[in-house]
This record gives sequence, C-alpha cells and structure tokens, in this order.
Amino acid sequence: MIKDDDLKSLQTGHRARLRQKFRDNQLTEYEILELLLTYAIPRRDVRALSRQLYKKYGNIQRLISAPVDDLMKNDGIKENAATFFKLIHKITEMEYRITLGEQPIFYNNEKLINYCKILLAGKATEEFHILYLDGNHKLILDELHSVGTVNWAAVYVREIVKMALDLNARCIVMVHNHPTVGTSFSTQDVEITADLMDALKKLDIEFFDHLLVTGDIVLSIKALNLLR
Repeated sequence: MIKDDDLKSLQTGHRARLRQKFRDNQLTEYEILELLLTYAIPRRDVRALSRQLYKKYGNIQRLISAPVDDLMKNDGIKENAATFFKLIHKITEMEYRITLGEQPIFYNNEKLINYCKILLAGKATEEFHILYLDGNHKLILDELHSVGTVNWAAVYVREIVKMALDLNARCIVMVHNHPTVGTSFSTQDVEITADLMDALKKLDIEFFDHLLVTGDIVLSIKALNLLR
C-alpha cells in the first residue's frame, strides 16, 4: 500500500517531468491539459480527470470555450478550475484580437479563422459579431451585435451601418455561430447578408465576408458562392 507521503512524492515527480517536457516542447495536447490542471487543482492527482475531460471535449480549445456552468458539470471541476480555464480562453481571445488589429486580416487568414473559433465555438446560443475594419483591413472593433436562441439571433442592418459610420470603418466582417454542429448558412443568413451588402455598397464600405462557426469548422459565405 502506497503511503500518503510516497503518493505525494510520485505526484510531485510526475508534475516536474511534465514541466520539463513542456520546456523541451515535447508535450502532447493531452499532456498540456494535464499540466494545466495541475495549476488549477494543485493538491490532487489530475491524471484521471484530464483523461475524462479530453475524452469529452476532444481538444483544449473546445474545453476552454465551454461556458463555466458546463465546465462545472464535470466531476472534479469546481468554480476555481472553471474560472482558470475561462481566463486562458479570454487571454487567447485578446491575443488574436491584438494581432488582427496590427495586421490586415487577409495577411494571415488562419489567425482570423482561429479567432472566430475561440470567439464562438462551443457556445450554446447563437451570437452575431460584427468586425469593423479600417482602410487597411485592420480590426478597429469586434462588436457583439446580438445574442439569440439556439437557432436564431437578430441582425439590425441600420445599427451596423451607424456603427460603421461612427467608427469611420471602411470594411465589415460578419461572424456568427450555429450551436448545432454540421449546419451551414440558413436562407435567412444569406438574405440578411445580402441586405447588409446593399446598404454598405451605397456608402462605399466594403463587405469582406460572412463567417459561420459550426463545431470546429468555419464556413465562408463567399467561398460557398451563396450570395447573388
């Protein structure tokens, strides 16, 4: 039978090895999650919990994107640990937003796609975000335009146009999510996009794209040739 002191020594040694592997850039994604948990829950062996969470969420991005209430439904995850993961999520979101404000969004399309995933993947209700860009296609503002239900969120063209004029924005990106994985743009999505495009065109403001986050996939309304 392993004594408490021996068990503590084993855990300490294991965590030290994880930290060394991290410094050597040799950790797998599963091990990164385990290392994160050692900081969120410092007085417990978290190996079983990390396996449980990785199996449920599939990757760290989905885990940190999950709402606090959802995270706390997992045995072993209490408010402190859930808040720890949401802090990581917020810092990641901020890093992408800073990058999009410093470089034109088409400079690194992967950054834009990852930002959309960080922003909306795992959300239980639909959200519409409007990205307002300057004349160099750099991010001025990411506005949470509306929050809806599991399958609908409102879009107000007049409000978007007014905000664009107030910010002196020269380009617009629409971003929203579908909580139901594997769904594409709805007919209503396409129609409201066309309405916004027409309104922006009259003001010589560019419409860059409408991006849809569905599961781990980000779809482009332009790439799918859905606009008239």
